[in-house]
This record gives sequence, structure tokens and C-alpha cells, in this order.
Amino acid sequence: MLPAMKPTPDSDGPEAALRVSQDQFIAVWGQMAGAWGISRTMAEVHALLFITGEPLCTDDIMERLDISRGNASMSLRALLDWGIVQRAHKRGDRKEYFEAEQDVWTMFRAIVRERLKREADPLLASLHEIRDMTKPGRVGAAETPELADKIAAHRERLETMTEFFQTVENLGQQFVSPAGKGLQIAASLLGTLSGGGRG
Repeated sequence: MLPAMKPTPDSDGPEAALRVSQDQFIAVWGQMAGAWGISRTMAEVHALLFITGEPLCTDDIMERLDISRGNASMSLRALLDWGIVQRAHKRGDRKEYFEAEQDVWTMFRAIVRERLKREADPLLASLHEIRDMTKPGRVGAAETPELADKIAAHRERLETMTEFFQTVENLGQQFVSPAGKGLQIAASLLGTLSGGGRG
């Protein structure tokens, strides 16, 4: 976490205030890393690129965040994979630069899409596999009616759970479609419903 910086009398002014505000945003974004399931450094690199709004090279990132080249490079590769950071180039400069997606709805669609791929999809695959362990034809006939009832109830619970997560996953895919604005529309509708319920 970046230290809480405050402008000193010698450094007080618009530029110092901007720097402190940026550093505080980076620190807060880094604290949210656990909610994404990523490392703090990866979140801080993303926060730096987003809040400065300009392309930075690896050296710039290392210096600003005081991290190693390996740490910076690993975080940048991961952010590129997530689709929330892109490569950029500056004319006449041979260094490789990176910039963050600036549209927050596009950014969060990419984050949700990645979380679905990393978490919801494997969970659904596991639920299907667990459910199929007791499907008819895969196991022998139950020795007693009581056992048959337990197996049927077991499969029904798993079926209900699987259907729920499949529905959630399908909704998520609609919201995070790269071509659509489902997430923004859903948020707007929820906001309208919430506002309409106030008396």
C-alpha cells in the first residue's frame, strides 16, 4: 500500500495535490485487489495507468510504485490478459508503453467477464461433474427405497443449484457482452427501481 502522502508547506499547490490524490486512489484501488482475486501490485499498476490517463512505460511504473521490473512486467502481462490495459507507442520512442481502458463501463465489463471465466465456468463444470456421479446408469440400482430416495433428493438439490448458477452465468454473459451495454443498462434500471421506491 502506498503511504498516505500529504502536501507539505514547501510542496503545497495544484501539482502536489494532484499527486497526492493520485497516490490515494492507487492505494484504495490496491486494497480492493482481493475482491478481484488479483494481487495488490497488479491492482496498483492498473490504478496508476487509469488515474494518470496517459501511456506509461515499465520504467515509469517501476519508479512511481517503487516495484521491481519483474513485478511490473508480470502485472502488466496479467492486465493485458484481462483486457483492461493495452499496449501503446510514442513516436520516436522505442520503449513499449501501456495505457488503461478509460471507459469505466467497458473496463468493468472486462473485469466481470474475466471473473466469470475464472470462477463461474469452473464452478459450473464441477457441479455438472458432481451431479453426474449419481446419474441413472452410472451407478447401480439402490439397494433400498430409502437409499433411492436419498439419491433422488441429492440429485434434485444439485440440479437446482446447477440451474441457478447456469442462469446467473447466462445473465452475466448478457451483461458483459463486448458489443453490448448490458451492465450499464442493468445498473440504470436498478437505479431507477431504487429511486422509484423512495417515499
